[in-house]
Amino acid sequence: MLLLHPTKQNFDHLDSESAEIMKKTVSFFEGRGKRRLKDDYHQCVWYQDFLDFIKNEKIFATLLTPTKESENKGYRWDTYRNCQFNEILGFYGLGYWYTWQVSILGLGPIWMSDNVEIKKRAAASLESGGIFAFGLSEKEHGADIYSTSMKLISDGKQAYKANGSKYYIGNANQAYLVSTFAKFENNQEYVFFVVDTTHQKYECVQNVVNSQNYVAEYQLDNYPISEKDILSKNDDAWNAALNTVNLGKYNLGWASIGICTHAFYEAINHASNRVLFNQKVSEFTHIKQYFVKAYCKLFAMKLFALRGADYIRTASSKDRRYLLYTPMVKMKVTTQGEEVINLLWDIIAAKGFEKDTFFESACVEIRALPKLEGTVHVNMALILKFMKNYFFKHKKLPVIPTVNGKHSDDFMFNQGPTKGLRKIRFHDYRVVYDSLDLPNVNIFKKQIRLLKMLLIFARPTKKQIKDFDFLLNIGELFTLVVYGQLIIENAHLLKVEDRLIEQIFDFMIDDFSKYALNIYSKGIANRRQRVLCKQMMKRSHQDQERFNYILDRYVTPTNGSYQMHD
Repeated sequence: MLLLHPTKQNFDHLDSESAEIMKKTVSFFEGRGKRRLKDDYHQCVWYQDFLDFIKNEKIFATLLTPTKESENKGYRWDTYRNCQFNEILGFYGLGYWYTWQVSILGLGPIWMSDNVEIKKRAAASLESGGIFAFGLSEKEHGADIYSTSMKLISDGKQAYKANGSKYYIGNANQAYLVSTFAKFENNQEYVFFVVDTTHQKYECVQNVVNSQNYVAEYQLDNYPISEKDILSKNDDAWNAALNTVNLGKYNLGWASIGICTHAFYEAINHASNRVLFNQKVSEFTHIKQYFVKAYCKLFAMKLFALRGADYIRTASSKDRRYLLYTPMVKMKVTTQGEEVINLLWDIIAAKGFEKDTFFESACVEIRALPKLEGTVHVNMALILKFMKNYFFKHKKLPVIPTVNGKHSDDFMFNQGPTKGLRKIRFHDYRVVYDSLDLPNVNIFKKQIRLLKMLLIFARPTKKQIKDFDFLLNIGELFTLVVYGQLIIENAHLLKVEDRLIEQIFDFMIDDFSKYALNIYSKGIANRRQRVLCKQMMKRSHQDQERFNYILDRYVTPTNGSYQMHD
């Protein structure tokens, strides 16, 4: 079973020290109980007890300090084990995950810099339980870093005054260091520097959200900055901003997976023990369909996201395939998470509003993840840059295994220039798809071929390219191809049985048909595009015996297997 079961799982896929971290984290949350978690959520209680736990167990220090920045051999930035921690935090509540996530973002520009002294300070702070913040976005400009208005004003003697404000900055109430993005006033070149939240020239103006999290607006008023506070300048600062987001956005998919898994357990427990019209809710035909679809979507989310970690951990300047997969984990996995919650909500109905359920907070928090670290539209614009090379310019590249070894993923802090995305090459996806001869996979292959025909013989016009809603649906079709590819790759590695893969591709075919219909229905679509889109609309191979097997083998056994105690 690939889905997280926090109280039964022994985490033996990890080394003993990492497994102990996961067990202690689970024990912390289970010890608090669901009632305490929900009360704190409703009352917007700052999670100091969680941060004290992190400090006492040195968890952030162990997981977020690259090996070369510490003398402790157990410390490393290991994406494989960080995925597990991401998932556990999402399972118990997005607030706890969020303070971890924004610490990752805040540390990115630090670990990417050449400032040795600040790195030492950051490592020491992690050791003592410190958290971090990422000062990028602004109230008027959002994450449009071209327009950043935070300024460093030089005094002509290698010292500066920082002036300006940042907005929507998690942890900025209590972070040890806030990595802050700005421009030099004299030449408008970019710069990253760190500020201390306890400094008298640092003003934490407000928490801009009604939440357990502290998502701050902060103001710098003639805050003194010297060269020793500067992390990077010019192109290096620009690259640090974007490469940090590349690093951090991957975690959002894992938060979705954790949220959906807990919600799934709660939904099936409720439906299997509620009787309506003399029948258990879980026995209604449409409810069975919802559960199987939700399970398959959730299983696929985890297969894809876990496979993405392998490409992150093996990345190099010569192999940057991860730059397609990380925004997809952010964009595709999080939107799939919304669909899983929608399916489960249709099952449990009004129960999902009750304040003492995990579901009540899950259905709110799941909506946030597609909107953080760039909207779906922003990430889709990025993903579309890879489409031509992915489909038409394959390259022989190493076949990547499961990468679960104990090493620090140092390339993530040496990603280099952010330009040249359209030059990144990929291995031939057709080889992966042709490794399976299954009815639904074969139907999906036909849909892919028709999409390629559209891109060759009916490619979008300049006018259509400017219509982002039209382009978004093209992008959705493309992402489904990549999604299916990595799902198949990981299915082979994890020895997932064919019947489950077939059931996953059942919804993949339906989703492909949906986006093809969206294009077909648009007034801007031309005749040739409409013909091809109509051909893309396929019916999946129906197999009741397979459906019943997935229901009985995978879905039904989750009933009663986990319930968080009050």
